[in-house]
Formats: sequence, structure tokens, C-alpha cells
Amino acid sequence: MSNVTLRNLCITRGGTSILRDLDLQIEPGEFLVLLGPSGCGKSTLLHSIAGLIDLSSGTIEIGGRDMSDADPSERGIGMVFQSYALYPTMSVEKNMSFGLKIAGTPKAEVQRRVRRTAQMLQLDALLERKPSQLSGGQRQRVAIGRALVREAGVYLFDEPLSNLDAKLRAELRRELKMLHHTLGSTMVYVTHDQAEAMTLATRIVVMQAGRIQQIGTPAEVYDRPANRFVAGFLGSPSMNFIDGSIDASGRFTAGVLDLHLPQAAPGGMTLAARPEHIHIDENGPLNGTVTLVEPMGNHQVVWIDCGGHSLSAIEHGARVLAGGQAVRFAIDAGRVSLFDQGSGERV
Repeated sequence: MSNVTLRNLCITRGGTSILRDLDLQIEPGEFLVLLGPSGCGKSTLLHSIAGLIDLSSGTIEIGGRDMSDADPSERGIGMVFQSYALYPTMSVEKNMSFGLKIAGTPKAEVQRRVRRTAQMLQLDALLERKPSQLSGGQRQRVAIGRALVREAGVYLFDEPLSNLDAKLRAELRRELKMLHHTLGSTMVYVTHDQAEAMTLATRIVVMQAGRIQQIGTPAEVYDRPANRFVAGFLGSPSMNFIDGSIDASGRFTAGVLDLHLPQAAPGGMTLAARPEHIHIDENGPLNGTVTLVEPMGNHQVVWIDCGGHSLSAIEHGARVLAGGQAVRFAIDAGRVSLFDQGSGERV
């Protein structure tokens, strides 16, 4: 396993800045997920680590060596792309071994690596099949296997599950997590899917417009988002945002909605509460009207209008709720986040 260090990384294309003064330390053996919306620069960052994109300025170190100008083949990385990119006329075994053979790896070593990787990825019985005889999930396993046989210091994944259906994505997510536990390798994974990020990552890097917004464990970025962008990007449904003000006694008010926050400083604030921290309770201090109920199997998402504020709450009980119904509810004051209305930064 290897560490990766990025310093003052800048990438500009056609006069447009894609990455700006980016610093990032990826520790040996961690599963780091680059998360953000389309166009935020996460794939560009991954491709720059792989050596597929030239830097405008800055440095990339892999395993303590400066690889800023090194060819991809010299960087000690294995990469899995969004598309399978398998050779259609080759068997699974030949697809996995092709790169090793081109590199001049001894035949016995090639066989050892392919057999070991095929066993880890449950491809043993499929080694003689052609890609056309495989399902989408099996093809992606082969693509992953082709990277793993390199026994690289760092593995890079560029949205490898995005072409699969939801069930297959969930299955391969579990397999990738188990694979990381087995190998202990350094893995860097790009996705716009927050569920993938939350379930796979040891740390998440949330990106927007070529800049890092927050780095932390899944729990840290979910429970204590650094700014309003991170708060709104993570979570489904998204966080509820309410613009209001806090007085000297620590009471937050926004129209008819009020909440006591004794530790908060006075001033104009945006209060943010996750749907699971809004509880429908007949003894709750707040009044509202149900506008929509979304059954989700083991829970319901209940949308409540409170004086013009539309709030989503998660209801796990068997209670029957319907549009137009009056309800009382409470917001867990100990779990809310506060953001500056001007900068959007956490306060």
C-alpha cells in the first residue's frame, strides 16, 4: 500500500480552472471517496493521480516519490473505469492477464495473480467465458480484477458501479468493502452517489467547483457539515433549511417556528435539521399541516407545512398520516446545525 500526497494542485483547460490550489493527503490503506456533483472536478482529480491528465502546477507524490511528470505505467496504480472496457474476443482469464503479459511478468506469476484475484471476486468458474457471456455485474468484476492483478500500491475507481442497476450496485458495494478489508490496499473512489460514499469510505472528500469543501469520516461530514453546501448535498431527503434569527436568550425564530438554542450566539442564522431529527409528537411544541406522505417501506417521509416552511420528517411508526392532517412535532435542538446566512459556513 502507498500514500498519495497532492500539493497546490492546479489544472486548467481552455482557460477554465478545473482544480485550484488543491491539497490532499491520502493515507496508506485507507478507502478515500471523492464525492460531489457532476462537473465538480472529482474525476479530473482522480485522472491526474493516474497520470492521464497533465498538471498546470503542483505536485503529486505516490509512495513518497514525486510522480508529477511520470507516465501512468510508472506510478504503481491500478485503475477501474466507469465502462468495463474489456476485450470482447478474449476470455475472462486473458482479459485479466493481458496487462501483466505485456509487462513481461513471468508466466507462473501471472497465473498465481489471476487465480488469486478470480477467487476473491468469485470469478473462478467464469475464467474461460467471453465478456458477451457475462452479466453486467460479472463484467465489472472482471474490470476490477484486471486492476487488482497488478498488485499495485494504489487503486483508483472512477464511478465503477454507475452503469449497474440498483441491486447490483448494492451487491458490488459490499464486495468492494470486503475486498478492501481483505487487501488493506489504498483505494481512491469517485462517485456522485452519497450512499456509495457513506458505506464505502473511511474518509470522504466533498468537492464543489474544483475545491474541497470538507474532509472527514462519513459520520463527521453527515453530522457536522462544514457549510451549507455539504449539508444539502448529503442526506436523502436533504436537510431542512430555515432562515431566521437568534436573540440574546438563545431563541431561534422564523415566523411561527421557534426553537430554544441556549449555546447559540445571537444574529441572523440558517438553521438546518435532518428529517430524522424532526419528530411527529402529539405533545410537541410546534404545529403544522401534513402536505405529503411518501411511503418508503420501513418508514415514511412526511412533509409538513409550518407557517410557510416546508419541512420533511421521517416517521418510523405505524401511524397513518394523510395530506391536510394537523400534527404537532418537535425538532431535536441538540442535533441541529447553524450556518451563517452570508457565507454559508458552519457557526
